[in-house]
Amino acid sequence: MRRRGVEKGVEKLSKTQQMILRLIRENPKISKREIQERAKLGKKAVEYNIEMLKKQGILKRIGPARGGYWMIKRKRENE
Repeated sequence: MRRRGVEKGVEKLSKTQQMILRLIRENPKISKREIQERAKLGKKAVEYNIEMLKKQGILKRIGPARGGYWMIKRKRENE
């Protein structure tokens, strides 16, 4: 049985994207480099998946690269 609501959007994400979101939930100030190390991913994989999450309206960067933080947005309106 599939879950509805916010979980519905999460089911469509890849395992890598789900892992990135989990790491960001644990520490919104985490850097891309820390994500690479903790998730054991390459630089390009992290950058690609973060870009995809941004395009889907799930993830947003607030502030500068240094000193900023990640914000996980709620489910998109049209889903």
